[in-house]
Amino acid sequence: MTFNSRSRILGTLLAVASIAIAGLSTAAADTVATVNGIDIDSTVFDAYLETRFQKPAIQASAEERAVVQQEMTDIYLLTTQPRAKELSEDPRTKAQIELQYRGTIAQAVASDFMTANGATDEEILAEYEAQLTMTSSQQFKARHILVETQALAEDLIAQLEDGADFQELAKANSTGPSGPNGGDLGWFSPEQMVKPFSDAVAALDDGEFTKAPVQTQFGWHVILREESRANEPPTLESVRDVIKQRVEQTKFQDYIQGLRDANAAAD
Repeated sequence: MTFNSRSRILGTLLAVASIAIAGLSTAAADTVATVNGIDIDSTVFDAYLETRFQKPAIQASAEERAVVQQEMTDIYLLTTQPRAKELSEDPRTKAQIELQYRGTIAQAVASDFMTANGATDEEILAEYEAQLTMTSSQQFKARHILVETQALAEDLIAQLEDGADFQELAKANSTGPSGPNGGDLGWFSPEQMVKPFSDAVAALDDGEFTKAPVQTQFGWHVILREESRANEPPTLESVRDVIKQRVEQTKFQDYIQGLRDANAAAD
């Protein structure tokens, strides 16, 4: 067995520890093989197989099952050697085993919580409506010229007032990534930009550029608002999965925070 093969086998064994226990079969385990008097039961075998091939065990081919059986046999051979008992008492090894154990149980508890506290239709709708209230009713199409100093920005504004072409000035002066494209930012919603920038764009009329430089953490901007349009929010069904995940993550974070607070109060 090569070093790479050993590394892969041991790495996969560690990965088995990250499988959520809730995802494993609860059926009675059968013995798949016996190595040095130790049984490899079907639950452990299937857990390794699912991690190794990233598919349900029931979908595994005979060849894949044969690969897993050989790899698991090698693992059990290594871990049943006399030296393995001595190494298992090494403080670093014991710490790694403890971490793997805690990580597996933690994932099982988290999985159990998420299963028992899935997002309801009412919660999904409430979160969707909450997101809509934070979404602007308009989108803008704009260009900008980003420079390092206020003085240069003011000079560019003076050139624009004298009839200079905005795109050409952007190509020649802008330090931003949109400079080569004439400062084109495409369509965006205000919340996609830093507030001073989006506020300045919202205050303009279509076809108008800023008469004073706009400062952000990126530098000084001269902005041209080209067009505007109504911002059509996504339908609930198109974002249902994302909203559902957000609701459930929030529930879990609240659960974790409650545990933290209780632990802190007990100290």
